Amino acid sequence: MLRVRPIQFTSDVAAWKHLLVALGLVCVKDDGDWVEFDAGSGRVALHRASAGSPDDGTTVFGVEVGDLAEFARRTVADGTRAELFDADHGQAVRITARDGFTFLADKASSRTTSPEADPALAVVGTWLTPDVPGAAQGLRNIGARPRHASATFADFSTKNGGILLVRESSEPAAGGLSFEYDGDLAALEARLAAAGLAPARTSSLLTIQAPRGGTLAVAGPA
Repeated sequence: MLRVRPIQFTSDVAAWKHLLVALGLVCVKDDGDWVEFDAGSGRVALHRASAGSPDDGTTVFGVEVGDLAEFARRTVADGTRAELFDADHGQAVRITARDGFTFLADKASSRTTSPEADPALAVVGTWLTPDVPGAAQGLRNIGARPRHASATFADFSTKNGGILLVRESSEPAAGGLSFEYDGDLAALEARLAAAGLAPARTSSLLTIQAPRGGTLAVAGPA
């Protein structure tokens, strides 16, 4: 099992909830400081941060898997460093890529996706790196399925939902939260506008002002 699940840190959880619901995601877990949403493909977690803290507004690249030990074993066998360890929230697998980028694979609480989520919406997790081929190989080694690739770009689908994207950058880092929409982008734009979110549309791309600054992008069909 492999599912995309980035974590959005925010001091304004309520505003992010409003935005994600308007996009078509469905809340599947709400512990107050930790909230999970299903899209039609992939999952997003919100993690409460203190206002003005370094974490506020940041996005963490991450995935969910079924059997942590087996995932770690297969990843190592395929050539990428992975270690099972005890994190603050329980056991997880830490993956370390050859560019030095690290991310976690957490155990999925469920293999299914809410049938009420917009089926056209997919969560995108982005990995920025100076080593696109190396990052792409790392994603293949965790079980992601290649879709497109070039010297500066690669993207992957996953078995249980969501898109993993690699983009060239001077330093390894996680990119911001974004989505793909395989449906009527004009209808999504109208739905967001009705929710008071004032999206901007350029060709096949919607951009929305994110809570606490920044923008969130939704890429429609080319």
